[in-house]
Amino acid sequence: MHNLSDYAYWYATHTPDVTALVSQEQRITYGALDRLISDLARSLLAAGVTPGDRVATFCGTTPSYLIAFLASARIGAVWLGLNTKYRLEELSYVLADAKPKVVLAATEVSGADLGGTISALRERHEDIEHWIALNEDSWQDTLQPWQGFLDTGQEVKDETLQALACQCGGHDPCLLVYTSGSTGKPKGALLHHAGIAQFSHMQNTLWHCDNQSLVNFLPINHVGCVVDLSMPVVIGGGKQVLMEQFDPSNALGWIEEEKLGQWFSVPSTFLMQLALPDFASFDLSSVELIAWGGAAMPRDTIEQLRELCPRLATNYGLTETLVPIAMAPTDEVEKLATSVGTPMLGVEVKVVAEDGSTCSPGTPGELWCRSEQNMLAYWANPDATVEAFSNDGWYKTGDILVENAQGEFAVVGRIKEMYKSGGYNVYPREVEDVLESHPAVSVAAVVPRDDPQWQEVGIAYLLAEPGMEINPEEIEAFAKTQLANYKIPKAIHVLEEMPLLPIGKVDKLTLRAKAAGGG
Repeated sequence: MHNLSDYAYWYATHTPDVTALVSQEQRITYGALDRLISDLARSLLAAGVTPGDRVATFCGTTPSYLIAFLASARIGAVWLGLNTKYRLEELSYVLADAKPKVVLAATEVSGADLGGTISALRERHEDIEHWIALNEDSWQDTLQPWQGFLDTGQEVKDETLQALACQCGGHDPCLLVYTSGSTGKPKGALLHHAGIAQFSHMQNTLWHCDNQSLVNFLPINHVGCVVDLSMPVVIGGGKQVLMEQFDPSNALGWIEEEKLGQWFSVPSTFLMQLALPDFASFDLSSVELIAWGGAAMPRDTIEQLRELCPRLATNYGLTETLVPIAMAPTDEVEKLATSVGTPMLGVEVKVVAEDGSTCSPGTPGELWCRSEQNMLAYWANPDATVEAFSNDGWYKTGDILVENAQGEFAVVGRIKEMYKSGGYNVYPREVEDVLESHPAVSVAAVVPRDDPQWQEVGIAYLLAEPGMEINPEEIEAFAKTQLANYKIPKAIHVLEEMPLLPIGKVDKLTLRAKAAGGG
């Protein structure tokens, strides 16, 4: 297929009555899904959206998100999701950088009123032309009501929409995912139709299931939500349950009720579900494959999961590369616990030493990746794009891996300081910038510490401004107004002196050792 939205159209033509999306309030067939995509695509065209324009969506993981993504793709627009857990400053930064023409916004998510956040964003970003309320019965005077927006597209002819869909696709950009670098400044990775389609086909082949269906509760701004979970199901003609907010018990209930064949998530959510007192009461006999990504899974947890389902899988990848390395389904606990698998078909990888030479098996180095799936560029950031790629097209991951004699790769560490908490990337510099913006804080240093539930959590070390005192509880409360919850340090320590390297930089290795020791 040329355009990602073509898959929904194909299934609407061939299997229109098969269920595509399920949520707490909706059950949508492929026939209905394609109609909803076309209706929104027409309205976006009527609003003046042209190929390459950005369309942002601010909502939970609901059918609205996927409809908005595929409608944008159908007309050649570039879609980006906005995380409802983000604070005002985080959202404002992304909007200022992406400059969308349209924002589709839910004013309420899981009972939380987002109207005040949306109003504040509107005041800051007057250049955004259209703000549309996704909640038909809950919109403010400053937002255009949903049905009214859909009505504006009725005059756009089918022929116009179809002709445009045929012109857009392939290596045209369709998805903008913001991910931070070592500086903590978020960068927008520009992904394309062909890369997402190729990855989805490969995942569906490698992780084949007769019953392709799953629960998706990852946030819509995350590549895991859109690319790893949603699109392989759409491309395979399967069923996905979309959950606006993760609940360990409810997610298991959906697997049981809908007889889902795939149980995919990040390690921290598996740990929460397995720890439920009534976990054994859920009927998970429909599950054909259990897979995880985003972080390493504890060995004992892998053994528990193998008792439930013998086909297990894990993967490794970055937003910028989609998923360059994947583990084929296996029941070998040792392999799952100690490696992230072998390269996917059509993906070149190599481990590179500091001098640019290729490392031999057993020698760790930076992983480089080259494939058709790699991002096109960082949005509006040519310098960062040049820095990220070699002259011959290899993407430099910044991660340290080692290859064994069997051609399997294991993650050793990271050149960049980024760590993963519950499967989410956390960038210390971003958190440090927020902490240092507090009047009482002179210097902030954030390092990761291993955690049995979240894999890694942040530990913050602070120096006070001269003559001032730091109250850790006050700093934590301040951080919660600026950062998503998974970025908040789990412990805040005040130091009289920050350990420094000879060149004057903060000695984070010393701090990591201190954090590991509980200090």
